[in-house]
Amino acid sequence: MSTDHIGERTADEANETNGADRTELKITTAAAAAAVRYYSVAPGYRLNVRSGPGTNYTIVRVLSEGAKVPIYCQRPGESIAGPYGTSNIWDNIDNGQYVSDAYVLTGSDGYVAPRCS
Repeated sequence: MSTDHIGERTADEANETNGADRTELKITTAAAAAAVRYYSVAPGYRLNVRSGPGTNYTIVRVLSEGAKVPIYCQRPGESIAGPYGTSNIWDNIDNGQYVSDAYVLTGSDGYVAPRCS
């Protein structure tokens, strides 16, 4: 190798390094995805997804009947009566998207995920 290439990587060396980075990212992403559980929305309901933990927040979208949702974290908010009881717990199902836990079958009256920060 000539001295004018000292400190530079060849394209093949760069691709090998980037490939290793991508593999590590895939493993990290897969591990994070494996830790998140999906829960069923109450049958027969089209559920409003809101921008915050209460009905005073805007509707971001509406989930179709039979939807399953991930719960990344949970936080207290407006108390809502639904098919699974009355609850003030709101489930974060995506960035800035919340549904009332009273409409999600978690198998618990309490928190099933970490509290949102």
